[in-house]
Amino acid sequence: MANLNITNILEKMTGKDKDYRYMATSDLLSELNKESFKADQDLEPKLTSTVLQQLEDASGDVSGLAVKCLAPLVKKVGEDKVVDMTNKLCDKLINGKEQHRDTASIALKTIIAEVMTPSLAEKILVCIAPQLIKGVNTAKGAEIKCECLDILGDVLHRFGNLITKDHEYMLTALLSQLGSNQASVRKKSVSCIASLAPSLSDDLLAKATLQVVQLLKNRSAKSDITRTNIQMIGSLSRSVGYRFGPHLAETVPLLISYCTSASENDEELREYSLQALESFMLSMEEDTDEEGQEEEDDDESANEYTDDEDASWKVRRASAKCLSAIIVSRPEMLSKLYLEACPKLIERFREREENVKMDIFNTFIELLRQTGNVTKGQGDIDESSPRWLLKQEVPKVVKSINRQLREKSIKTKVGAFSVLKELVVVLPDCLADHFGSLVPGIEKALNDKSSTSNLKIEALVFTRLVMASHSPSVFHPYIKALSAPILSAIGDRYYKVTAEALRVCGELVRVLRPNLEASAVDFKPYIGPIYNAILGRLANQDQDQEVKECAISCMSLVVSTFGDGLQRELPACLPILVDRMGNEITRLTAVKAFSVIANSPLRIDLSCVLDHVVSELTAFLRKANRALRQATLGTLNSLVVTYGGQIGSSSYETIIAELSTLISDMDLHMTALALELCCTIMVDRKSIQNVGLAVRNKVLPQALILIRSALLQGQALQALQRFFASLVQSANTSFDALLDSLISAAKPSQSGGLAKQALSSIAKCVAVLCLAAGDQKCAATIEMLKGILKDDSASNSAKQHMALLCLGEIGRRKDLSNHVHIENIVIESFQSPFEEIKSAASYALGNIAVGNLSKYLPFILDQIDNQQKKQYLLLHSLKEVIVRQTVDHNGQSELQDSNIEKILALLFNHCESEEEGVRNVVAECLGKIALIEPKKLIPALKVRTSSPAANTRATVAIAIKYSIVERPEKIDEIMYSEISTFLMLIKDSDRHVRRAAVLALSTAAHNKPNLIKGLLPELLPLLYDQTVIKQELVRTVDLGPFKHVVDDGLELRKAAFECVDTLLDSCLDQMNPSSFIVPFLLSGLGDHYDVKMPCHLILSKLADKCPSAVLAVLDSIVEPIEKTISHKPKGDAVKQEVDRNEDMIRSALRAISSLSRISGSDYSMRFKNLMNKIVSTPALAEKYNSVRSE
Repeated sequence: MANLNITNILEKMTGKDKDYRYMATSDLLSELNKESFKADQDLEPKLTSTVLQQLEDASGDVSGLAVKCLAPLVKKVGEDKVVDMTNKLCDKLINGKEQHRDTASIALKTIIAEVMTPSLAEKILVCIAPQLIKGVNTAKGAEIKCECLDILGDVLHRFGNLITKDHEYMLTALLSQLGSNQASVRKKSVSCIASLAPSLSDDLLAKATLQVVQLLKNRSAKSDITRTNIQMIGSLSRSVGYRFGPHLAETVPLLISYCTSASENDEELREYSLQALESFMLSMEEDTDEEGQEEEDDDESANEYTDDEDASWKVRRASAKCLSAIIVSRPEMLSKLYLEACPKLIERFREREENVKMDIFNTFIELLRQTGNVTKGQGDIDESSPRWLLKQEVPKVVKSINRQLREKSIKTKVGAFSVLKELVVVLPDCLADHFGSLVPGIEKALNDKSSTSNLKIEALVFTRLVMASHSPSVFHPYIKALSAPILSAIGDRYYKVTAEALRVCGELVRVLRPNLEASAVDFKPYIGPIYNAILGRLANQDQDQEVKECAISCMSLVVSTFGDGLQRELPACLPILVDRMGNEITRLTAVKAFSVIANSPLRIDLSCVLDHVVSELTAFLRKANRALRQATLGTLNSLVVTYGGQIGSSSYETIIAELSTLISDMDLHMTALALELCCTIMVDRKSIQNVGLAVRNKVLPQALILIRSALLQGQALQALQRFFASLVQSANTSFDALLDSLISAAKPSQSGGLAKQALSSIAKCVAVLCLAAGDQKCAATIEMLKGILKDDSASNSAKQHMALLCLGEIGRRKDLSNHVHIENIVIESFQSPFEEIKSAASYALGNIAVGNLSKYLPFILDQIDNQQKKQYLLLHSLKEVIVRQTVDHNGQSELQDSNIEKILALLFNHCESEEEGVRNVVAECLGKIALIEPKKLIPALKVRTSSPAANTRATVAIAIKYSIVERPEKIDEIMYSEISTFLMLIKDSDRHVRRAAVLALSTAAHNKPNLIKGLLPELLPLLYDQTVIKQELVRTVDLGPFKHVVDDGLELRKAAFECVDTLLDSCLDQMNPSSFIVPFLLSGLGDHYDVKMPCHLILSKLADKCPSAVLAVLDSIVEPIEKTISHKPKGDAVKQEVDRNEDMIRSALRAISSLSRISGSDYSMRFKNLMNKIVSTPALAEKYNSVRSE
């Protein structure tokens, strides 16, 4: 039935009346767009021939509709019919009448855009590519050539990789058109070759480049032909990205010579050359340094042209962009850029052509940003460091920018403020001496009637950043000049200007009165105007949320800073802030505002609103909004500290009841804040009976559940300890009851024993509780714990475990020498059959020794000498002593010479121990002693790096690892000159020693990268060598029925790759990624599971930080990664192996996701095919999508 309907439509389409034809064509279009439409074999030829006929209709409306019909038609008829249509259209385009040529061209483009299947694309290519090439070569008019090139460009862009056998023939034809006399043909040829280039083989790409280079070498060619060839080079490098790398050596010098030798009139030649060089810089990393040098020189020469009538501005713009590309892609050249390009850029701020000036500003901003990125966390002591060099340029920058701020153009002023903003971000304290000269520019930007909102916002943001990063005294001379325009900006009609002005006003308040002592400036005249300006905004309800929030924050700063001068105004202003707490949109900001006011040293009088505020805040503790609950706890804490006496006891009970619901291990940060507030209330209101009662009934049960959690740590654990200490001192609380509840919390439940972390938490709380209760209670508790240890019954193991931990925690905080023989009772537990009791006993002994070193340390050392069997446990006790000494600096004086000598002699005796556990403890002890006594230890360790025993050398390397901690220590300066001796153990003959050195290097790279930066050129090749599979470390073990291969080098390779991963974070500027990726990373990507995982992480990092180095070898990376994601475990694999394989595939897919984000990764056919494979395999596609959304 449908087909009959179509036949009627087709008949009407060929009628004589054009309105009939139009209506019929419209009907056909709607039929074709229906999902249900299907054409049978008889109908297809009629359909296609009629639509083609309509394309030539005399009425433009009808032929336009016919073109629209082609898009759905391509999907509804057979491939042969589509090929037939494209063939006919192509013929019409080249040989048909002139009036039908445009329609044929649009029709062809429409069909090509709709082709989806590779099989159809290939048929169309085979059919029309030769015709189009023929049209390009032989057509008489430039118009036909351009149409042919246009369509060919579309086809090649989408399906260029399908007909590789014709590439050479096409390329030859297209290259010949670069010498055409018509500019339009040359331009289209350039873009057509650029579309073909990504799918060309390396040989053909080389051929194309070589041919263009030969043309460029011909200096007698016409300048417009030369310009085309230069554009061709630029387009090629943009379209093939990193693959253009091998041709740089030839092209760069040519382009630079054209830049420098072009005649004064030929500005376009210069512009195109610079644009080509810019494309090289952005797509290549391994490049010639001299190129950057030349471009800067060129930037100088280009800027000498100042004749208004010429087009030299194009050259200056291209120069600026090219320089920007160097800055972005070559961070290691920053110091050189500061010496050569920076003065030139500053000088060119005076550029007259506004668009060029913006590009110069942007280039300078890129230079500042890159300086910030490269020197993050480094000082500017070194005179060759970019930061120091930038500091020297600041006066020139300010002088030049000041000139720009006096210009009429708004765009120029906005650009100038952007430069200043970036400057303050990178060098926070650089404008202290120059701020005065910038004040008129800021005033003018804010006061001038012609100023746009954009300019005002930029000026205000800059003022805020400057005030926040400089000392208040810098601004005191200019407060009068600045305050008026800032306050008038608060009244601006545009909400973004108002919001920014309020933020600046907040900084102004801090500047006016940085502290409450005598102020250097008389701030009283400014209080009234500032208060009134903000109140106007605060009281107004119908305004933007951003303005409301800024007004609330700013008012809280004004009240907390100038409250003593605003006594009369507070009763009017505070109720407005309370009112804002009732509004869902502004309540969070209002809660934080009251915290600022409560923390003010002026003790602002809040009596008129305090009860209301406290009841509102208590209600907020029930809300779902986490940020609101956090802010509320902080504000309540501040209010209790400052105004505790004015809050009624019933309010406290309500607060405590609400608090108790927030205490759980689901959110430890919230728990810590809740417990802090609880402690504040107990300490502040300890005399109130009801408070103690409410805490015991509501909070204590929650605390006893929390203490059993294995997740409890850090801030929350410290807060819990303070909670128990405060609770035992509050009214009507029994110490014994608390102690019993804590000890019974440690009992194993039906489901099994408690986690180690939970027992440790309970022991810490018991210790704090005992100390807070006083000496008498503490002594009684210790005797009770000793009693538990003397009881020999085996059923008591959990109790004994707990008792040992508690004794250790109490002993660390208090001298236990009054309790006779406590050390012997503890050491008895070393005989226990249970490992956890032995371990707890060694912990307890070490910590008891910390409480009284002079008595217990000699005992431990004596035992280590005499008790061979207990050595490992005793060394652990010694480690506790030493580690505590390095953490608690007050104890270091006690661990002096005589003790250290004994300890060292003992430790060095055990360096060669056969047991790895003993060696590791010895290494940690040595490393931690090195922090206390570096002058003794480092030379002693250095001597042992050449010890004949491999175990000793490995122990020394691990000791060094433990001595490199994140915080600054006195060992650092000694280590700086000596660390190379230890790290060079990476060359050792023993694999265990090499691994220990790699781990030490990894720790140094993470904690103190500056220690090793100078050594990396020597260390990196040695480190990379550890990533290679060494056949001599692979052995086969014969297990009778089957053989098992053991790879002894696996742990070393894994450690080496993990070390490289750390170095990429901290020392990227010292590394050359290209020399690592091939061959080392490539071999790691095909290695064992344990090695592949860190390699995938490294690949992701490199893709993010050094994309061009990864692009250059993307094809070779694809193969090992593809094997990984296609790997299937054996049929009889156990669940653990299956899970590991799944983890490995997901890890590889994460790396692939990072690779796909590199711009230019789609130039690699192999990578494209890999992505297609992932997308078309449902299991992989699902994993890939979940990985991307992580």
